[in-house]
Amino acid sequence: QVQLVESGGGLVQPGGSLRLSCAASGSIFSISTMAWYRQAPGKQRELVARITRAGSTNYADSVKGRFTISRDNAKNTVYLQMNSLKPEDTAVYYCNLRTLIGEVYEYWGQGTQVTVSS
Repeated sequence: QVQLVESGGGLVQPGGSLRLSCAASGSIFSISTMAWYRQAPGKQRELVARITRAGSTNYADSVKGRFTISRDNAKNTVYLQMNSLKPEDTAVYYCNLRTLIGEVYEYWGQGTQVTVSS
């Protein structure tokens, strides 16, 4: 069983920055694809950014050039650096781990609130 614990959310003014962290338990982090999703009130959960075990990344068009996903396999942690934040970035951000060991395993964190407001 894998547990994902997010941290780093909070209230920030437009144009500000935040860094989210997600720490994973267990031993499969380094072989897993990690991702950040977000869900705003009344909207569906959407992919924000993803990083593969090899370090390849992809981003939602809405955050390209502003957000950066990275991982530290030694610390079993994935990060999301968010710059130039906008009010429309306000959402609950969720960490996701996905791996293939015979079958697909997927785990979610509990979410961390990010609010962008003046």
